[in-house]
Amino acid sequence: MVTDLSRQELRRASVGRPTALTIGVFDGVHLGHQAVLRHVTESAEALAMAAAAVTFHPHPRQVLRPEAKLQYLTSLEDRLRLLLETGLDSVAQVTFTSELAQTDAPDFVRLLVEEMQLGRLIIGEDFALGRQRGGDVETLTQLGVALGFSVEVIELVEDSAGKVSSTDVRGALDEGAMARVQALLGRRFSVHGPVVLGFERGKSIGFPTANVAVGNDRALPATGVYCTLAHLPGGIAPSVTNIGVRPTFDDGSVVSVECHILDFDGDLYGMDLRVEFVERLRGEQKFDGVEALAAQIQHDCEAAREVFAR
Repeated sequence: MVTDLSRQELRRASVGRPTALTIGVFDGVHLGHQAVLRHVTESAEALAMAAAAVTFHPHPRQVLRPEAKLQYLTSLEDRLRLLLETGLDSVAQVTFTSELAQTDAPDFVRLLVEEMQLGRLIIGEDFALGRQRGGDVETLTQLGVALGFSVEVIELVEDSAGKVSSTDVRGALDEGAMARVQALLGRRFSVHGPVVLGFERGKSIGFPTANVAVGNDRALPATGVYCTLAHLPGGIAPSVTNIGVRPTFDDGSVVSVECHILDFDGDLYGMDLRVEFVERLRGEQKFDGVEALAAQIQHDCEAAREVFAR
């Protein structure tokens, strides 16, 4: 059952000529994704086609298994930006609904042919789409013969631990292993959100922080203190960011992202602040009092300066 919503979304993304494309969620747009997308643009150029990707949102897992907790590595806005930065001509954001989940692979593929002029479909060897994953490589290849498009199967990127996946990135984030995260993403992990009013405790002890509001559906590094880069209107500034529940003040269980920008004294309230994670300095700790906390923050700032000096 093809939905009108899916048809409209694909039609909006069409560039009006034969297209080489790939399909997936692409959460994180990690090195594995980038390799596939690079192959799409190269194939499109060789075939004189447009290059495109179809990305699903929300993640199919959230629709098929709503009880399963899922946190995204990138916001949808960032995902679309990163996908286009790979050189694609178009990205079709398709809303994954319960109706789409019941769509058979042949029906969805026909929709791609009709609305995006599918000329070549580029997929990984373990790819499948459609209801009950009925559209595997063999089925899609047969559909290509019938509907006039070719299917190209490529090997997925691997590192020493196996195929690069979004699950790998989440695992590295859970450990606070930012070097590993960067190696998997091909860039530093970052979050962004509006700077909102917090408890202002950092300001009261000489270390003002920007309280960055990040959605509950976003993955975060393990709780602790990180050497970070803050993206300000005037450029990128070194900073120290705490992710945690502020145990010294017994603030409860809500995880916050608080960024102290080194050598900066300005008003950031309401601004959308991006924070890039460089290195984990330490885990989250509970201190005996404010003086002990302030002394540790000073030490964290000095440690961050040493990291940037390197």
